[in-house]
Amino acid sequence: MITVKDTVHDHIEIDGVAADLVDTPALQRLRHVKQLGTVQLVYPSANHTRFEHSLGVYHLASRALDHLGIEGKRADRIEAAAMLHDVGHGPFSHNLESLTHRRTGKYHGDVDELLATGAVGEVLRDHDLDPDRIADIVAGEGPYAGLVSGELDVDRMDYLVRDAYHTGVPYGTIDTERFVRELTFVERGEVADGGESAATDGDTPDRRGPELVLDEGNVQTAESLLLARALMNPVVYTHHVARISKAMLRRAASELLDATATTAAELRRMDDHDFLAAIRDCPGTAELSRRYDERDLYKLAVWAEYDDVPERVHEADSAAETALEREIAAEAGVARDHVILDVPPEPTMRESTARVTVNGEIRRLERQSPLVSALRTAQRNQWRLGVYAPAPATDRVGRAAADVLGLDPDGLVTEVRGAMPTTLDEFE
Repeated sequence: MITVKDTVHDHIEIDGVAADLVDTPALQRLRHVKQLGTVQLVYPSANHTRFEHSLGVYHLASRALDHLGIEGKRADRIEAAAMLHDVGHGPFSHNLESLTHRRTGKYHGDVDELLATGAVGEVLRDHDLDPDRIADIVAGEGPYAGLVSGELDVDRMDYLVRDAYHTGVPYGTIDTERFVRELTFVERGEVADGGESAATDGDTPDRRGPELVLDEGNVQTAESLLLARALMNPVVYTHHVARISKAMLRRAASELLDATATTAAELRRMDDHDFLAAIRDCPGTAELSRRYDERDLYKLAVWAEYDDVPERVHEADSAAETALEREIAAEAGVARDHVILDVPPEPTMRESTARVTVNGEIRRLERQSPLVSALRTAQRNQWRLGVYAPAPATDRVGRAAADVLGLDPDGLVTEVRGAMPTTLDEFE
């Protein structure tokens, strides 16, 4: 058994397959991938990593399994998946994922190859665990996978509390102990508003399996998770400085792939230090690297509300966004690389589909809680499109962007004190 002193959960005891996984290269790499990416440019103490988060997720999963009475191989699978759930992350966590996905077809949850090979594969097989079964759980598939990857999973329970602690922001505080105590599984045939029954003998893979719900009388517990996410987004996850710096690193990553022999698959396996070294060494990305290193960031040229942005811009794919950037730069009379268009995804709220027990009936949280509707409205109202440029050019770029994108120049905001959320799933 290994005992680790943790900032959030105090002492974490790790044993079994999880203890053997800790020192594998795939896990140790996560020591060099920051949990919050560029948020450290806003909150200097936000330097915690995906490694310590993985330990926290394992801890909460283990506590939940004890409470649920799940033992044996089934528990081993869940604990292994909890420990390994983030090994697919590339440098700066989610920040470069849209780029690498376009070129590899893989998200961070696609870990089949990573788990089947190398030291991780050897450890899993030594414990008589099928790497493919563990990869399915990481991807949210199979019996009891909802504990690690679902609407009420231990992943978000840990990162909300951990991120709040390391940023000093109080909004992410939730009662993880109560969450763990009140979780229960029900067969899908028992769910009142949709779902089908599913056999789960523990040995036959099942793409759905039992559903994780909160026990009777815990609507407010579920709401607390949703509210914590909603409050953390504007002040931490999507602070405008974090968004600008993330966009600059995405631009640097794209140019690195275009200008060098580095592949997207290789980029996925870099850690933060590898990536920063790579863009420092590449002539085409050296200036963006310098700006990031010195916090000499681009500034806001446009900060536009959801309803002020035409549908064609909301629906623009990567190629269309690049074309719009070129058009804005040409109209503003600046170099193309001095314009970055940042169109966030459509607002989503995955937690709203979480299941809670009310008067003996399993219901979706969105059906039971009026808070869901209010937060959805607020989320849409707080969405912002960003256009970023070096400080001397922001006025020209802002006017050009308003013309090219079809925005009302009188409705634009080019200076903010807070920040606006994009999607509630961005940082899990």
